[in-house]
Amino acid sequence: MATYRYHPRALEPTLRARLATFPVVVVTGARQTGKSTLARELEGDARTYLTLDDYGVLDQARRAPDALINAGPFSSDFSDDFDKTGLPLTLDGIQRAPDLLLAIKRAVDSRRIPGRFLLTGSANLDLMRGVSDTLAGRAVYVTLWPMTRREAEGEGCAGSWDILVDESPGRWLEALADTAPVTSSSWEELVVRGGYPFPALQLDAHSDREAWFEAYLRTYLERDLRQLAAINNLVGFQRLVRAVSHRLGSLMNQASLARDAGLPPTTAQRYLHLLETSYQLLRVEAYSVNRTKRLVKSPKLYWCDPGLALHLAGETIPGGAHLENLIACDLFAWRETRSRRPNILFWRTSKGAEVDFVIETPQALIPMEVKSSRTVRVSDARHLQTFMDEYGDRVPAGILTYAGRRTYWLTDRVLAVPWHMVI
Repeated sequence: MATYRYHPRALEPTLRARLATFPVVVVTGARQTGKSTLARELEGDARTYLTLDDYGVLDQARRAPDALINAGPFSSDFSDDFDKTGLPLTLDGIQRAPDLLLAIKRAVDSRRIPGRFLLTGSANLDLMRGVSDTLAGRAVYVTLWPMTRREAEGEGCAGSWDILVDESPGRWLEALADTAPVTSSSWEELVVRGGYPFPALQLDAHSDREAWFEAYLRTYLERDLRQLAAINNLVGFQRLVRAVSHRLGSLMNQASLARDAGLPPTTAQRYLHLLETSYQLLRVEAYSVNRTKRLVKSPKLYWCDPGLALHLAGETIPGGAHLENLIACDLFAWRETRSRRPNILFWRTSKGAEVDFVIETPQALIPMEVKSSRTVRVSDARHLQTFMDEYGDRVPAGILTYAGRRTYWLTDRVLAVPWHMVI
């Protein structure tokens, strides 16, 4: 087992910037992504840290919430901007006591202080009934996804997506070469390790990681889900989870998933919603100029962590869909660092042309195809070319990322890029 040390997270600067502006900042994400560790890193900012995993704190949250949110040591070392009822407070595991949010609402409404509350939770509070109304206009949300490759290697960032979005295509090749850290790992190794900090950084043996993933799944089923909703058919839910893990990057066919899991379609729909609410599933919507149509088209589904997806599928050798999943996870982690979050989409036509990912910003569309082969040909870029022809000037160029080592212009508008140059 490797020795643990803190690895800076790409979200850290964004989190500090949000705390400097908003009275309530909520960090959500799947269990074990490092939310508590990240929150503790901010303790040096004169914050009181309390966790609702402590039964004493949880009991007080339920019985005397107003007293709890004003808890913590008071010292003359604090800024004059704070009095005893305005100390910055971190509450870890807020999903365990959602009623506490009413006390936070009262505190914020009586006095708005930037950075007053930092909340963490393993459920999407914005989707939980009643919670979104409580925090409306008071809170800003950020999501901590499992670790990116560059976070795991100590770089404290996600991939090179800023370059593709902010630079002109003429600068892409040079800028990518300047910023991509060298890696000795293959993408297959990264998938197997996954992005949860403990197995990714501290477990070297495959059997140990498998045991960790199995324990993670059990904890998720037995604890996290019970905090969100009743699961009447646990066996059916587990079948659904495994069915989704076999369909990474495929269009979501709810009827097919329900049939494979032996569930009524309405139950399967509810369970899929729970998987998203607890940050286990990534939903990638279809690109359309008409934004309303995006909501009615079938999305593609990925798992929040490719290592967990591989384990759930009962597989040991990653395939091309797992490389797609690895890149999807990096894209979602990067998106959280942008002040105006870009849309992460895909594109598919009725005739079967498909582009794996489309990054949409107000200024441009960046399409990307993912290939797990070590070499690529011009024909591999045909769907990118179709997309660029369809949307014209909005598309400065396209990206074809693959498992080879060479970065070069495959066509005049499609850059072939090794996977490690972008994530």
